[in-house]
Formats: sequence, C-alpha cells, structure tokens
Amino acid sequence: MSEKGSKKPSDPVTDAPAAPADPAERARRVEVLSRNHILMAMGVALVPLPVVDILGAMAVQLDLIRKLSAEYGVPFKEDRGKAILTSLLGGITPMAVGEVAVSLLKFIPLVGSTFSVATMPIVFGASTYAVGKVFTQHYEAGGTILDFDACKMKKVFLEEFCAGKKAAADLHAKKAAS
Repeated sequence: MSEKGSKKPSDPVTDAPAAPADPAERARRVEVLSRNHILMAMGVALVPLPVVDILGAMAVQLDLIRKLSAEYGVPFKEDRGKAILTSLLGGITPMAVGEVAVSLLKFIPLVGSTFSVATMPIVFGASTYAVGKVFTQHYEAGGTILDFDACKMKKVFLEEFCAGKKAAADLHAKKAAS
C-alpha cells in the first residue's frame, strides 16, 4: 500500500502546531473552544434516542480533550483520553446514574422527552465544562495526557461540574433568549 493511501486525512485544527503561547490569546481560544463544546454537548442532549445522547456527549467531550491537547501542543492519545473521561465521569456516579435514568425516560412518550429536554442539556453542559477546566488546568501546569491522574483530579472535576451547572444554565438561557 502506498504511503499516500495509508495516511489519515489531515485535520487543520489538530494537525496545526500550537500557536505561540500568548497567555491572554490562548485563554481566549480555550474559552471559545470550551464554550462551543459545551453548546454541542447541550445540543446532543436533545437526541431523542436513549443512551445515544450519552455516547454523543462523551464523543463531544473526547473531541474537546483532543482540541485542547492540540492547543497546548500535547500529543493526544484517544485510548488514554477515553480512559480518563470514563474515570472522571465515574466520579459523579450518582449524577451519572441519574443521566442514564433520565436518558431512558425518553422511552416514555411526551413525559420522558419533556423531562429529558429540561435536565439533560444542563448535565451534559456542566460535565463538558468540567472536562475543559480540568484539562486546561493540567495542561497549563505542563502536564500531558499520559501523566493525567484522574483520581487526583476527581475533586476538582466535581467542583468544576457544580460550577458548570451555572455556566451551562447561563448559556442555555442566552441561547433561548436569542
């Protein structure tokens, strides 16, 4: 097989070298990146298929990790990203069990969909917010995806998840107002 046939398609966002580390400019780019992914995760919550919404939100969060890795010039390892994400989300187990239950409520016509639309966007937005915050903090400290210790970051993740509920609610309100 030729080398050309074995190459993956290039992605201008992740294949580009990290921009010079002007802290203010990087913070602005990271903020936009995180906000866009929070909104995507909130949108995925509206998928009417039970459990597919959760998998979609995790895909959005994994993509956020990939793009943050590129922003910080850190090599991204998908399998490691998935493992970290699973571990972090497991730290909010009572809420995660609630997410699955709310997602499964979509099987109940009208009531389940209504309840799900009211709660899931905030939960997905908050968890995506928290993923962005903990990875940004870790990368700012010079860490890599390989030395990310999810166990040590669970407390910070939970704190950011709680802060993310307000951030997601604010974004949801702005989106509804426009």
